[in-house]
Amino acid sequence: MNDTVLDVDMRRLAPPLAAGRFRALTLPFVLKLGRELYAEQPLLHRADPERAHRLAALIVCKSPKVNAALFEAPHAGCDPNQVGARLAEVGIELMAHLSGRQADAALTPYAVDCEVWRRMAA
Repeated sequence: MNDTVLDVDMRRLAPPLAAGRFRALTLPFVLKLGRELYAEQPLLHRADPERAHRLAALIVCKSPKVNAALFEAPHAGCDPNQVGARLAEVGIELMAHLSGRQADAALTPYAVDCEVWRRMAA
């Protein structure tokens, strides 16, 4: 999620009874929810990691191949429609590399941007 590697264990986050309720949600609805959360708190993944984990779990529930999400809000309290949202599927090797860098406290937003979103790679 953004510049943080989250370990999403679906069994821990969604008990079997609650999982049924999540089936009715659509991916566009989950992205809308993500935009609302990031409009309220642009650094949600750092300020409220548990909420970010739940959002990540919903995204994976709706699109199991997705393992990268980027939510960009211009400022706290902005309109949710101003929050950009992107999803991607990146290779397991890259995810392991990013997780290792995070464990070593060497993962930066710039590195994630270059390696996952390839916006600053030039």
